[in-house]
Amino acid sequence: MPSAAEITTVTHAIQQAVAPVFLLTGIGAILNVITTRIARIVDRSRTLSNSANPGQPSQQEEMEMLRRRVRWVHWAVSLCTLSALFICIVIAALFVGSEIGVDPARAVALFFISAMLALISGLLCFLREIYLATGNIEMRKKK
Repeated sequence: MPSAAEITTVTHAIQQAVAPVFLLTGIGAILNVITTRIARIVDRSRTLSNSANPGQPSQQEEMEMLRRRVRWVHWAVSLCTLSALFICIVIAALFVGSEIGVDPARAVALFFISAMLALISGLLCFLREIYLATGNIEMRKKK
């Protein structure tokens, strides 16, 4: 049977891991939104490819815009996924450090900062894709 000290140590590790788990849930929600955007871009691309006149200049322009958008969304997904991976490493480091009796503060700080930088970069890529998408709508209105 585990001693009271062992139970307290594990309980403390779980308490420390709760905040990163909530962050991980938020990143998952962001990834869900971004991957929905990818699906919409792919659907639109297929529609244009299967249209009666796929060689029209306006359709070629739109296909090029979709290619640019999907590149930005790809980077957004990759960076947000990397952020989630770093958060998972933070959670694991908290438990491993607690279990083997080593202070994981430096590793946790490094991976948490890396996670935030990756998340910020991913959100900036997502913001760029949104800008391209809304700019495309404005171009259509002017024609």
